[in-house]
Order: sequence, then C-alpha cells, then structure tokens
Amino acid sequence: MTRSRIREAIYQMLFRVEFYPPEQLDEQLELFFESEEWPQKSKASERDYVASKFRSIVEKIPEIDEAVDSNSKNWTTSRMSRSDLTIIRLAVYEIRYDDDIPTSVAINEAVELAKKYGTDSSGSFVNGVLAKFA
Repeated sequence: MTRSRIREAIYQMLFRVEFYPPEQLDEQLELFFESEEWPQKSKASERDYVASKFRSIVEKIPEIDEAVDSNSKNWTTSRMSRSDLTIIRLAVYEIRYDDDIPTSVAINEAVELAKKYGTDSSGSFVNGVLAKFA
C-alpha cells in the first residue's frame, strides 16, 4: 500500500473523531479495518501503523488545534469545515511530530487530500494554513 493511501486511511479515521465520543474510537478503528474502505489484502504492519498514528494524532488534537488557532489569520478551528480541519490536523501532526515526513511532503499530501475530500477552495485554504507551519 502506498504512503498516500495509508495517509488517506488515517484521514478517514480522523474524520470520525468529529462524530464519535473518545470511548468509541477503538471500536470505530476496528470497524474501519473491517470495512470496504480498508484493503483486506493489506499487511498487518500497515494496519498497525495506521492505528498507532491515528491514536497519536488523537492524543495531540488539543495541542494541534491550539497551534492552528494561533497561526491561522482570521480563522479558528471552530470555523473550519470538518474535512479541512481533519486534513490540517493530520498535516500539522506530520510537520511537528513525525520526523520521517518532510514538511513539503506533508503539505503537498494535505493539499491533495483537500482536493479529493473538500470543496473547490479547500486545496488553497489548506495550503494557506499549512504555509504558516513551513
């Protein structure tokens, strides 16, 4: 599975954070791995990586949101679309906490996710917010 597809899976799980209480997230993770969204022929290591990174990001959401709020001019996380916010959270996590992913890659991948899952203006919006972290 490509890194982009793994990142997309993490995005899909992170999006659920907005709709389920924290105590249900492990169950949601298991349901995701059993769903059609997750390739059944994937390796156990890929599944473990997605689960681990998902949990790490969820743990850091308060810090990430605070950083986004303080770096976003005229925007707060409470005003952002849930899709854009989820993509931004993933990218900020990769920029700040994941030394294996270069900042430019995190931003580029976030913009691509925004084009796929957001509105027509999501790509440029996400790019603009993340430029403050570069």
